[in-house]
Amino acid sequence: MGSKLFNYDIFSETQDELIEKVFSMDKVNIVSGNPEILNLGLHDEKILNLFNDEKSIIIPDGIGTVIASKIVKNPVKEKIAGVEVMERIVEKCSITNKSIYLLGASQEVVDKCEDVLKEKYPGINICGKHNGFFDMENCDDIIKEIDVKNPYALFIAMGAPRQEIFIMKYMDKLPCSIYMGVGGSFDTISGKTNRAPKWMINCGMEWLYRSIKDPKRVKRLGVIPKFLFKVIKSN
Repeated sequence: MGSKLFNYDIFSETQDELIEKVFSMDKVNIVSGNPEILNLGLHDEKILNLFNDEKSIIIPDGIGTVIASKIVKNPVKEKIAGVEVMERIVEKCSITNKSIYLLGASQEVVDKCEDVLKEKYPGINICGKHNGFFDMENCDDIIKEIDVKNPYALFIAMGAPRQEIFIMKYMDKLPCSIYMGVGGSFDTISGKTNRAPKWMINCGMEWLYRSIKDPKRVKRLGVIPKFLFKVIKSN
C-alpha cells in the first residue's frame, strides 16, 4: 500500500524495494512523481489515467512530494530520484544481460550519455538510441526500430508532457518491459548538467542548487507551494 495523494498511489517503500518490484513486473511505467509532474495529471485526464494505470508506479521524486506525504500522515520512507532509479536499472540490466534503448535529448547529449553508461557499466547492451527531436505522429521508423531491437528498458528523455504522451501512445504497442520518462537525466548522466552536492541532496535542497545553476527553473518552483496548498486543502 502506497501513500495516497489525491487519486495518486505514491510508492512509499525504499529504492531497493522499488527495483525489486520493477524487475518482477511484465510491463511497468515508472513515473517520476515530483509536484510538477503530478500536477499535470490533475489538469489532464489522460495523463491522470496513465499515472493511475495498474502498470504504473509513481515514485516520490522531489522534496515536495515527500512533504506532501507527511501532510497526509502517510509518509514515504525516502525520496527516490528518477536519475538514480534509471542508473539502478541500467546497472541491473548490465548484470543480467538485458538491453536498453535511449530516446530523447539532443544527438550530442544522447551520444555522450551512451558513452558514459558504457564506461560506467561495461556489460550494458545499449541496443539503440535516438534524439528526441522528431514528429511523434510521424515516427514509424523509430517505433519499428525499437520494436525490432526489443529492449528490456526504454528510457524517454523528452520532458513533460511530451514523454508521457509518447508512453501513452506507444507503451502497449512496443514489447519493452520497463518504460520510464526521465526528463533531464540524459543531461545529468552525460555531464551537461550536474546534480547538487550530496549534502544538499540529503537535506532536500537539490531544488535550490538547480535553481541557482539554472535561474529559468525558479518560475517552475512555484508549482511546489501550489501543489502543497492543494494537498492541505484536500486533507
